[in-house]
Amino acid sequence: MGNGAEEVSREKKRKLANQVLSLSRDSILVSLRFLDTALSSLRFQADDRENLFLAADGRTVFFNPVWVLKQYQREPRYISRCLLHVLFHCIFHHNFQYQKLDAQAWDLAADLAVEEAILELELPGVTLPRDPDLRRRLSALREEAGGLTADRLYRYFRRAQPSDAWREEMADLFRRDQHFLWKPREELLVTEEQWRKISERVRTELKSFTESHKNKEALQENLQEAVKDRYDYGEILRRFMVTGEDVRVNDEEFDYIYYHYGLEHYGNLPLIEPLEYREIPGIREFVIAIDTSASCRGNIVKAFLRKTCSILMSEELFFSRTNVHILQCDSQIQGDVKVTNQEELEHFLLHGKLQGFGATDFRPVFDYVEELREKKEFENLKGLIYFTDGYGIYPERMPDYEVIFAFLNEDENRAPVPPWSVKVVLEEEELERARQQEEEWEKSRQQGNEADVKEDLHEH
Repeated sequence: MGNGAEEVSREKKRKLANQVLSLSRDSILVSLRFLDTALSSLRFQADDRENLFLAADGRTVFFNPVWVLKQYQREPRYISRCLLHVLFHCIFHHNFQYQKLDAQAWDLAADLAVEEAILELELPGVTLPRDPDLRRRLSALREEAGGLTADRLYRYFRRAQPSDAWREEMADLFRRDQHFLWKPREELLVTEEQWRKISERVRTELKSFTESHKNKEALQENLQEAVKDRYDYGEILRRFMVTGEDVRVNDEEFDYIYYHYGLEHYGNLPLIEPLEYREIPGIREFVIAIDTSASCRGNIVKAFLRKTCSILMSEELFFSRTNVHILQCDSQIQGDVKVTNQEELEHFLLHGKLQGFGATDFRPVFDYVEELREKKEFENLKGLIYFTDGYGIYPERMPDYEVIFAFLNEDENRAPVPPWSVKVVLEEEELERARQQEEEWEKSRQQGNEADVKEDLHEH
């Protein structure tokens, strides 16, 4: 009988909490009608786990009924604030970027960005007593971080390394939900592409939002960041691919059974010789231009080279013999290293030195490439990748090969690239991950060499 009464009480709390969330959702829609599609994409589900109070996975908002009712009884507007907070996380795609190297920094950056957007709207239905204090803290932080979008804040935290005590204090002030459901899962009910469409619609409808709400800058900045193009750098590199013969065993046409049968029964005479050549798509000739002007830091440049070369090697886009020129340049050509195989490429990554660090002018690189072509240095140049900060003079003439301008992070003050080129924006986090992977690879390689030496010593 006791258990039955507890179940009735539990069910009653769930229904009441659901009603509270529904009322909170309606109160948000009264002020922010353009969020109707986004809010309707979320459903509520009660969850009695003690360690959970409010969390969303992109489709479902899981809530603890007891927590919801207690918070609503203490301050009814707090639940509306939390629900809007969760919704903005989804609209800004924060939950789809949880592969960050520093998850705690991303958690805090995302919470701060969302709260800034909410505070800027100044909606009576979600205003809380501590908001003036939150505004003061965010105002001071905006100057230091250069902006209050999640990506900018995250980069600032990674660079400035604030104390653990400061992080904890800010997290307590700005946390409205839990992020443990953001961690990648094999199947998501709502994909990032679906939320991208929702975010695009919100951004479009925001333009017609009532003029009585003048403060929309933070919301617009975060939406712009959410819907910006995310590039598959490996896929773009395939633009440079050509089909050609390479000296590798063609596993698809080679029969090892007959080959070994001949070796076993007829001495060293295999019945079928392996096909030495096979047609494969790969990258044979291209140029990597590195902007070594003062704004392109050496460790970032090397991280870019590591990422580019890691993709080329892991994807087997390199032919066994290739022709790649790695140019270093600022306002003039500072260096040209020719790479013809993976060994030379790895040697440059480990021992190459950067030169230059003056002003930036893109034109000398294109002029120099034309000189190389006139000297018959290239037979079929497929393309040029130019890693730069983007602050330089672009050439006016369109070359007859593919050109990619790769930038570090988005910058709205950067001049547009020429219409005949492709723009790629690489995140500093992405390059940092490439650097760590390279260090791990080098460490494992050294450990492998040490193991080989010990084995040789043991045998002798």
